[in-house]
Amino acid sequence: MDSSLLRVENLHKQFRLDRTTTVHAVNGVDFELAPREAVGLVGESGCGKSTTARCIVRLEQVTQGGIFFEGQEITRLSQREFRPVRRSVQMVFQDPIMSLNPRLTVRQTVREPLLVHHLTSTPAEMKARIEEIMTLVNLELSLLDRSPRQLSGGQRQRVGIARALVTGPKLVVLDEPTSSLDMSIRIHVIDLLRRLQEQMGMTYLFISHDLSTVRYLCQRVLVMYLGRVVETGPVDEIFDRPLHYYTRALLSAIPIPDPRARRQRIILKGEPPSLTKLPPGCGFADRCGFAIGACREDEPALYDVGRGHRVACRQAAGLRS
Repeated sequence: MDSSLLRVENLHKQFRLDRTTTVHAVNGVDFELAPREAVGLVGESGCGKSTTARCIVRLEQVTQGGIFFEGQEITRLSQREFRPVRRSVQMVFQDPIMSLNPRLTVRQTVREPLLVHHLTSTPAEMKARIEEIMTLVNLELSLLDRSPRQLSGGQRQRVGIARALVTGPKLVVLDEPTSSLDMSIRIHVIDLLRRLQEQMGMTYLFISHDLSTVRYLCQRVLVMYLGRVVETGPVDEIFDRPLHYYTRALLSAIPIPDPRARRQRIILKGEPPSLTKLPPGCGFADRCGFAIGACREDEPALYDVGRGHRVACRQAAGLRS
């Protein structure tokens, strides 16, 4: 029996630019999320993180592969068939000012999911639910009749979180939810997300460039490059024993609070290959410090190296080429 809450199998997403040009945004992604688990999805810009997230919540149509939520394949459901699932699968977007309707007040924004999913039967129940979720995200009730432009950046993002949580979801996809916020506000929002997960028992897929935040919030990490997962494992395992050269480069860029401490920074050479013409073999080979000829011929699988740690590199996995 499938015990995962979400299972993604061989996910591909392509965008057709014209008759001859196709962008291969996601290229065979596989992973699972367990109930009540927080998993970080990291990688440089353009690696396919947000596209993967948008496919999971059905904002993008999958090109190939399957997405299973509680054992049910959801990629081929019609919008009508998917509506009951959408109540349990919600998303918090990166830019709160762009994701909130400027014509709706906070009250109307938070109320809308309740109306769409028929989750309250009386005005009194609706009012109580809205006030309950506002309190949970640490927003004053006096803000309910304000519009997004009358709120601070942190308040707007809390409204976006309230809108996502008001339906009582099981899975929340968080796409860079703190990247547009000041550092002081960012810390409060991250602490809020951690507390809400513990209280409500939700599963998080947390997409971020901020690796320090990922280590604080998540139990497991998925590292993406060129539309593929190249390393995955428990958060401490990945941060303390990174095996893929790309993961090591990402971690070497994390700032160190102690000004006297020094870390050897790994500067990657070159640029990622074009997503319109993927190279054969390992897509990272031309930027890797340990690549050999075989790396440019065969695409590596995710090899199990123990303790839940897997890496898409034969060299890093200790295998003979």
